[in-house]
Order: sequence, then structure tokens, then C-alpha cells
Amino acid sequence: MSARALLLLVLGSAPAIAAAAEPPAAEPAPLAAHGLLLALARAGERLVAVGDHGIIVYSDDGGRRWTQAAAVPTQALLTGVCFFDAQHGIAVGHDLVALISADAGATWQRTHYEPQAARPLLDVWCGEGRRAIAVGAYSTFLVSADGGASWQERAFRPAQRARAARAGEHGSDNSDNGFHLNRIVGSTARLYIAAEAGHLYRSDDGGEQWHELASPYEGSFFGAVPLTGAVVLAYGLRGNLFRSADGGDSWQRLASGTVAMLDGGVRLGGDGAALVGLAGVLLLSRDGGRTFTLVQQADHSGLAAVQALDESTLVAVGENGARRIELTGRAGTP
Repeated sequence: MSARALLLLVLGSAPAIAAAAEPPAAEPAPLAAHGLLLALARAGERLVAVGDHGIIVYSDDGGRRWTQAAAVPTQALLTGVCFFDAQHGIAVGHDLVALISADAGATWQRTHYEPQAARPLLDVWCGEGRRAIAVGAYSTFLVSADGGASWQERAFRPAQRARAARAGEHGSDNSDNGFHLNRIVGSTARLYIAAEAGHLYRSDDGGEQWHELASPYEGSFFGAVPLTGAVVLAYGLRGNLFRSADGGDSWQRLASGTVAMLDGGVRLGGDGAALVGLAGVLLLSRDGGRTFTLVQQADHSGLAAVQALDESTLVAVGENGARRIELTGRAGTP
């Protein structure tokens, strides 16, 4: 799958169809763990991945074997997943669909569904106290205070700290704020949103208020990885990769060694990070994100998300499903 094809699949608007009281459920698929999977989360020791046609799979042995979830009430493309604890989680996707699970991803219940809105949800964050935020295309911003059982849509209106610079560059202040919100990550208090057209946002109060960060480039961001202290990485199109040591107030461009789109990342060990992208790209850092080593995967298939089991083992998902990646050596070369 080309970079353009995957980008359109993830970010493209859901088709405008009439609302259905009972959309079809995901169908059993013998090769479910080998199809397109776009997001991956930890549910205690279990791994849960979501993807095309409402497919959800889980693994209890570190990604060696996968089981398809028995009951998933959607066939929409699922793009985000997170868990509050070892049992309770949320998955989101196209058709503004949101699902919740109370059994570590084995079965799911649909709690939100608006196919007529023609806007996909692209990611979801699970916080303390059962608080959740789902983000998506055209600045879609949904919040839940009850673990995803109910949702309220809010206008996403961050403080435009970089307004003057953007007005000078583009001839407008972008006040309509209709950018795709691609990824939401962070801890209980400090959260980040990576968005299209060079937009980055930060909240210091658990997602109640947001402000725009000064962006280091104008291309789309597809993710961010908070590391220790105020260090955060941001990444996106054509291998663009940046590091901030002050919570996103200023940025340093890093050499990624690739022009492939970067679209997934995770903190690795105490001071490391792993990033994945199209064309089988895996980038590893062991020095707080200051430098990265490119570890090219042999099959060159696109990777969309990654989780670390420990400092030497990763599990990634993408266009060819799920895989374990064993790391050896100082730089983490397989």
C-alpha cells in the first residue's frame, strides 16, 4: 500500500450514508491478525489491536498468537484504542463510532454512532477517573466522563498563541480551526494533540483547555511521544521528526534517516523511544530522543502503531497485521 493510499484511508471522510439503528457487526476472519491494523494498546498484560472492517484482535502471549474479538458491533474502520485498566477500554473509528469493552477487549458495546456526520474519529485517550477524549477529522472533539458510555461533542477552540505568525505566513488567522486532529497522547495532566498542516496543541489541565504550540514546520503531524520531564517528540510526513525539551515551546529538527511517513511511536525503557512508519521504517533512540537509528524492516510493509513489551521486544501493527520485533545490541538492531 502506498503512502498516499494509507493516508487517504486513515484521514479520508467516512462515506455519507443514512443512519442505521443496527449497523452490521464485524465478521469472523481467520486471518484477522494479518489484515490492516491501525492502532494498538495495552490492557494490563494483554495487547489489543484494531483495524479495518471493525476487526479487533487481542494477544495474551506478547503478540505471538492473536484471537479475534467475538462481538464487535461495527464494520467501520477502527483507528484508535486505549484502556483505563486491564479490563475497561475504548475503541473509535469512522462513522463517529465509539465502542467500549469491560472484559479486556474480548467483547464490545457500541456507545456512539453518527454515520451521517461523515467525519471519522482518528484517536482516543483514556485518563484517570474514567475520563476520555476522542479526536478526529475537521477538529472533531468528543469527551466522556463515564468511561465512554456516553459522549458529548465540544467545539475545539485552543488559544491561538501562534496566531500572529500563522496570519503572516498564510494570510489568515485560521480561526475556523477545522484541522484534522490525528493523535492525542499524554499523562493525566499534560496532553498533546498532533494535527494536520503543522498544528500542535497542548493542554496542561487534563484536556479542559488547549493552546496552540509554535510549530517547527507546516506539514501534517501524525503523532507525539512524551518522554521524561518536559521532553516530547513530534513526527509526521516525509520522515519529519522534531524534539522539544520544554513541552513544545521550542523545537529542534532531528535527522530521521528516512522520507517515509512516521505515524506511530512509544516510549521505550527509561530514556528511549521507538517510532514506526510506512515502508517498514523503525526508528530507535536510547538517549532521550536526541538521536535515532533507522532499523529497516525487511518486508517494507507499512507500520502504523507500536507498543514496547520491554526494552528488547516490540509489537507493531500495520498493513500486514501484527508482528513481534526482537531488538538486540546497543542500538537495538534486530
